[in-house]
Amino acid sequence: MVGFTLGLIGGGGSVMGVPLMVYLVGVKNPHIAIGTSALAVAVNASMSLFNHARAKNVRWRCGGMYAAAGVVGALLGSTAGKAFDGKRLLFLFAIVMVMVGVLMLRGRHNSGTPNIQCTGAKAPKVLGFGLLTGMFSGFFGIGGGVLIVPGLVSALGMPILEAVGTSLIAVTAFGLTTAFNYALSGLIDWYLALVFIAGGAAGSLAGAHIARRLAGQKGQLTTVFAGVIFSVAAYVLWRSF
Repeated sequence: MVGFTLGLIGGGGSVMGVPLMVYLVGVKNPHIAIGTSALAVAVNASMSLFNHARAKNVRWRCGGMYAAAGVVGALLGSTAGKAFDGKRLLFLFAIVMVMVGVLMLRGRHNSGTPNIQCTGAKAPKVLGFGLLTGMFSGFFGIGGGVLIVPGLVSALGMPILEAVGTSLIAVTAFGLTTAFNYALSGLIDWYLALVFIAGGAAGSLAGAHIARRLAGQKGQLTTVFAGVIFSVAAYVLWRSF
């Protein structure tokens, strides 16, 4: 499920992964769920990145700049997140997801500018979005795709399919950074992570294929993206209450 979502919308991996580990798999400690999910999602995201790169949906320079700034933010955010109450962390996480979903739906009919390049003039905006997204990603223990895709669309006017492919560079970097920080505190279940990665590998292939088909229908991929966010946010809010 998580690998499929990563291939389809470039995000949603930890958005789904953390709640599934806590509520379905039964991981008692939310921080272990966050650390384990971050590692697994990072590896699965790298597989999805390969699939999107073959389809030429990745803007490497933009993704690299975004990821570089975001790694710094992810280190800061994950350090703060470890010190925060786990249950409150899940609740705040759901609120942020609702806000992101609303913003994506509002801009779903904006087709963007294909093959956009990250020039020097655009660098401050890309780096700023990357730093902020990385902080959120590290704090909530998510790969960050649900924040990175809207960030790339907002910062550069990038088409949704290119934003999905490019976001996976940063999702991989953010996830590995967060996982490293959590691993230092012994907050990763390594066996569970390996099982998670194996399942995600199969799902990422199918997700990337369907993303290419939906991208030809204006607004459809963005609507699916927002739908995933709203569904998971609603479930987390319900369980939190």
